[in-house]
Amino acid sequence: MGLGAIDLNLLVALEALLEEKNVTHAGVRLSTSQSAMSGSLARLRRHFNDELLVRVGREYELTPLAERLLPVVQASLYKAEEAMSLTRSFDPERSRQRFSVVMSDYVMTVFMEPLLRVIAREAPGVRIDFHPLVHGQPESETHLRCHDLMVVPLGYRLPGISEAVMHDRFVCIVDPDNPRLVDGRLTLRDLAELPHAASAFGKSLTPADRQLETLGITPRVQVSAPGFSVLPFLVGGTDLVAMVPERLARRYEGFARCVTVPAPFPDVPLVEAMYWHHNRHSDPAHRWLRETLRKVGATLDEPVGAEAVEIADVDASHGERAFPELAPAS
Repeated sequence: MGLGAIDLNLLVALEALLEEKNVTHAGVRLSTSQSAMSGSLARLRRHFNDELLVRVGREYELTPLAERLLPVVQASLYKAEEAMSLTRSFDPERSRQRFSVVMSDYVMTVFMEPLLRVIAREAPGVRIDFHPLVHGQPESETHLRCHDLMVVPLGYRLPGISEAVMHDRFVCIVDPDNPRLVDGRLTLRDLAELPHAASAFGKSLTPADRQLETLGITPRVQVSAPGFSVLPFLVGGTDLVAMVPERLARRYEGFARCVTVPAPFPDVPLVEAMYWHHNRHSDPAHRWLRETLRKVGATLDEPVGAEAVEIADVDASHGERAFPELAPAS
């Protein structure tokens, strides 16, 4: 059977159905109705003479044929999109492109202002929709497909392409009148005995948490918040201590009642990376977006501390040396 006898749009539907393993979710992904997706699934079942998706309890699973089909379909659509992108061009000055970027509250606080300045200057018609980083989201290929970029700590096992764009280190923040603060410093004993304000990332530990665990210190968490950005305001006027990325801490100096204090142990590096799905890699507009983030990251100040990780030393695929895989809390 020649390609002319096949509706190639069914390949797009087939990929969505096999990846989502759910007719409704596949329809949402392709912005089409459930009935239309059901119709596509019925046509695909007739074509392959196979159920493709079979119900097991409340979920659906792929048939053996569907398991073999999935990587072939993914590769075929990737090559098709790559071929079509070669005919397109991107003019940032005239573009009205709309991008979707996922960032944590920390990265938004540090990165957005310089990024938006560059965009306003080079591509005033471009729109960027920023989305918060949601617990459980990063390691999902579905979310990576739904957004142009996800900026998360290097070390997540995302199935896409990654590149380090920003380096930082962890520091402590406390109220300037905290009685434990002596000559602008805290000790390990202080960290063990002071109440902590902490960021809640599900069951994952930050690199600073892992360092404390290595030192035999279990923080006495008195208050937690979803993300780093609110912690400077929780610390002010209390005896709480918090561990946050230094760039964020410096950003809040003068706004929140807190001071930045070096951590009483060797620097704990934090490397943020942009991740993208391979099907966007050759798109000219996406290449421009990545280059823009790359330039913004390069203009940020060099990381403080001799032990900060150089970009050249980071494994661009997952960066395990820079940010080991997040470990579940015990």
